Amino acid sequence: MKTRSLLLAAAVMAALAGPASAQKVLKVGVGLSEDHPQGIAVKKFAELLSQKTGGKLTAKLYASGSLGNDVTMISSLRGGTQEMTVPDSSTLVSLVKDFGVINLPMVIQNEKEADALLDGPFGQKLLDKLPEKGLVGLGFWENGFRHVSNSRKPITKADDFAGLKIRVIQNPLFIDTFNTLGANAVPMPFTELYSAMEQKAVDGQENPLATILASKFYEVQKHTVLDKHIYSAWVLLLSKKTWDGFTPEEKKAVQEAGREATLFERKTIRAFSEQALAELKKQGMQVTELPAAEQARMKEKLQPVVAKFSKEFGEDTAKSMFAELEKVRGQK
Repeated sequence: MKTRSLLLAAAVMAALAGPASAQKVLKVGVGLSEDHPQGIAVKKFAELLSQKTGGKLTAKLYASGSLGNDVTMISSLRGGTQEMTVPDSSTLVSLVKDFGVINLPMVIQNEKEADALLDGPFGQKLLDKLPEKGLVGLGFWENGFRHVSNSRKPITKADDFAGLKIRVIQNPLFIDTFNTLGANAVPMPFTELYSAMEQKAVDGQENPLATILASKFYEVQKHTVLDKHIYSAWVLLLSKKTWDGFTPEEKKAVQEAGREATLFERKTIRAFSEQALAELKKQGMQVTELPAAEQARMKEKLQPVVAKFSKEFGEDTAKSMFAELEKVRGQK
């Protein structure tokens, strides 16, 4: 009787444990808040993944850097202790230097070019380099074109950057870009930026409009110029250790959900950026748009930077990107 009771209890426990253990929950860490388009798109990915696998696979968002920064989360993916993250493509340069070409200044001109480049053979070739580094890339998400804000003066021409102390990310390409424009590039962590601008330790910074608004930089900055100096992309990443544990059907579902979430994210962030522009103006920011002639002047000034870093990131990769962009422009 006792044995029968134990067997019955074990069977009940197994039945209860079965569905829970069958469901895999993928931890997805991001640096931005859960209500930012990045976080919203991760939730969309989770919803799509659950639908496509009948609930066997789902994803859980960990926002605002709660699992670490881009660098530490990528390391966690490679080690198999975290399943997914969506870092800036520039963060991957230390593993695959070719990813750096995406950030070459004044090269990608608009969203249509970015989509065609990153969704095409060129983008796939970059993603194909990740598995040997312990990562699987499911697609490129948009962070957006980066613009400059400052507290001192409106920027209406390429020469107006001269003398401004501009905070940049701690990356040689970004430092060289602004020093070449005549500004004084000041690399510092993003977490220190608001107070540095408030205390006038720096005059300004460069980021997409969504980040400028979400970070309330309008409280300490008066001017923004839409100069589109660098295009910034995120990469939807999965741990290869996690990927290798999926069945063929699960892999297909993950890829499909990733693709659909990518399209959703781009649509969402572009709408958000338009709203951000209107909101920044409403908050009192003076927004100027760099005229085409000054964009061309800026591009000309930055040619030495493009040449230097094309060599550093891989001349063949850079040439391949330029050729692909020319092809896209020829299709207009």
